[in-house]
Amino acid sequence: MSGAAPPAPSRSIVLVGLMGAGKSNIGRRLAARLHLSFVDADAEIEAAAGATIEEIFERHGEAYFRAGERRVIARLLDGPPHVLAAGGGAFMDPETRARIRTRAISIWLRADLELLLTRVARRDNRPLLKDGDRRAILTALIEKRHPIYAEADIIVDSIDGPPELTLGQILAALKAFRADAATACADGAACRGVRA
Repeated sequence: MSGAAPPAPSRSIVLVGLMGAGKSNIGRRLAARLHLSFVDADAEIEAAAGATIEEIFERHGEAYFRAGERRVIARLLDGPPHVLAAGGGAFMDPETRARIRTRAISIWLRADLELLLTRVARRDNRPLLKDGDRRAILTALIEKRHPIYAEADIIVDSIDGPPELTLGQILAALKAFRADAATACADGAACRGVRA
């Protein structure tokens, strides 16, 4: 990986994408490079609920979980800048997506189906994959969620290799995002992201 990390942003960075895209793994590394704290939204939800994500789904259903997820992410984005790994469905919620747009820089970690299948096979605690064929479920999630994820400020492909490769792409994309935002602001356009 080449080049120094950009200065720490004045807004949080939210990583979005499907389960297995590498949001937590890459997020921790990105936070360290930017000298920010790292927060995993799912871990925060579990702490707030006193139960695992799997238990919340089993006891109360997905709608209940999504409402809690919305509240937790809103609280986190009201705090100091940090790197946040959002759950795979969080960005699908219009309210959460709007809050991320106004309070943070969103980065979609895009991964293809085969890479996701390889990665999710390592863990057996993903509620949406519990009942049914993983390939079919992930294919359906890709079709449904990718068009929404594409609304993120930055899109970076999650690489099947050392995490530093993906991290390098993110750092370069953040630098370009800042430069583009600064140019737009200088041209009299909206200045969103200039202080990113």
